[in-house]
Amino acid sequence: SAGGVSSTRANIANTAVQYVGYPYVYGGNSLTGGIDCSGFAQQILAKFGVSLPRTSREQANCGRGISSAEMRPGDLIFYAGSSGTINHVAIYIGNGQFIHASSSKGVMISEMSNSYWSARYYGARRVL
Repeated sequence: SAGGVSSTRANIANTAVQYVGYPYVYGGNSLTGGIDCSGFAQQILAKFGVSLPRTSREQANCGRGISSAEMRPGDLIFYAGSSGTINHVAIYIGNGQFIHASSSKGVMISEMSNSYWSARYYGARRVL
């Protein structure tokens, strides 16, 4: 597998990016009617047999913590507000990029190196 990425992990990334531009809805949990960040992570990973709880804070208790250097497509990345409380989750897709449901732009791809996100980085978890 290229770069040590399993076919399942590649499929998660490929599936997730098909939803780029999909609308953000606060509390949304549907891949047909709009979705929020944790709903997006939950619904994408459910397609691959991974059951996640509903909120980003709950999801941050799943799996095991990994370093950013260990991240592979399909791993979850968590972001926190200034208080240190987790308030956002994204799916790593490789090459320093992640996909997430952004409240401003809907489902989009962002760079780990983006100053807004890197300042809020909380940690990563492996759930599969």
